[in-house]
Amino acid sequence: MTFPSRRSQPAPAVPRGLVTASEWAWRILVIAGLVLGIWYLLRYFSGVAIPLAVAMLFTALLNPVNNRLRGWGWPPVLASIASLLTLALVLGGVLVAIGAQVAREMPQLIEQSIAGLGSLLAWLAEGPLQISQEDLNGYLAQLTTWLNESRAAIAGWLADAGVGFGHFVAGTAIALIASFFFLASGRQLWSSVLTLVPRRYQANVRRASGNGWVSLVAYMRAQVLVAFVDALGMLLGALILRIPMAWALFALTFIVSFVPVVGAVISGTIAVLLALVTHGWVTALIMLGITILVVQTEGHFLQPILLGRAVSLHPLAVLIGLAVGATLAGIVGALLVIPVLAFGVAFIRGLDPHRFGTALPEEH
Repeated sequence: MTFPSRRSQPAPAVPRGLVTASEWAWRILVIAGLVLGIWYLLRYFSGVAIPLAVAMLFTALLNPVNNRLRGWGWPPVLASIASLLTLALVLGGVLVAIGAQVAREMPQLIEQSIAGLGSLLAWLAEGPLQISQEDLNGYLAQLTTWLNESRAAIAGWLADAGVGFGHFVAGTAIALIASFFFLASGRQLWSSVLTLVPRRYQANVRRASGNGWVSLVAYMRAQVLVAFVDALGMLLGALILRIPMAWALFALTFIVSFVPVVGAVISGTIAVLLALVTHGWVTALIMLGITILVVQTEGHFLQPILLGRAVSLHPLAVLIGLAVGATLAGIVGALLVIPVLAFGVAFIRGLDPHRFGTALPEEH
């Protein structure tokens, strides 16, 4: 008995796995091209994009105050003005307190600085470096010569600094004005933006944006806690070492700590210099160790753990995000990368809450 012969199926010219990989590859390239295009536009219009991003952070920070005032029956415009005035009063009060302590302790600081400089010069001459007064005079002469020969370059640097300060003032004005409108009529503005989305997707986008906003508000609350812990660490170190202007250092650290990692470095540098000129290099080294401890605690514990928990991100994702943001855009990147990640991840989860197990927030 003979059986009919089966025709062997010809093998595909391209393996199925390679076809699948290529389909994924071109989609990833399209997404990467879109991201790069958005990045280019944001960098090109950074004079507007960065102030608007900062305005969003201000709005998220002041959102609880604004909502509370509205709950008491305040009109939206008055509630927004009062919220911004609260922020201005807090910052103004901190700056006034810093100025008052600086003015009160400046005479003593000058005396201690003169004595500390004399001790430093004596150590340079008698210590292991054996730098005599003649050597110091030679170094000062070289520095003077360099300054005289670099007048044009220094003038250019000062001009660039002036332009940068002007951009900073203009950006601050844009951020404050935008914050007012976001607080007063943010929901109406977002509803107008949603009209650009196809009708069938508007409900999902509205839900996702609500999730993102709640996550952004949680991030700002956690960032306030991180800044307070950083400032408290610097204050305790300054009080233990009896460094002058300890409370001014606390206030300064709290403000600059909203810039991750870099803020603690700035305040720590000032603290180390104060310790050096008032108590000598031993105290300065101890203060440097405290600063390193605060920076490491913020970068490897507070930022990943507290912020990661607040925005539902893994601590490793927060740590990598900070490194990538700082690499791509410096201080601005480190400041904005975690809020962007927080909003983006919550937004994506909000598009399909059943899949990701997220719930619709009650208010945003």
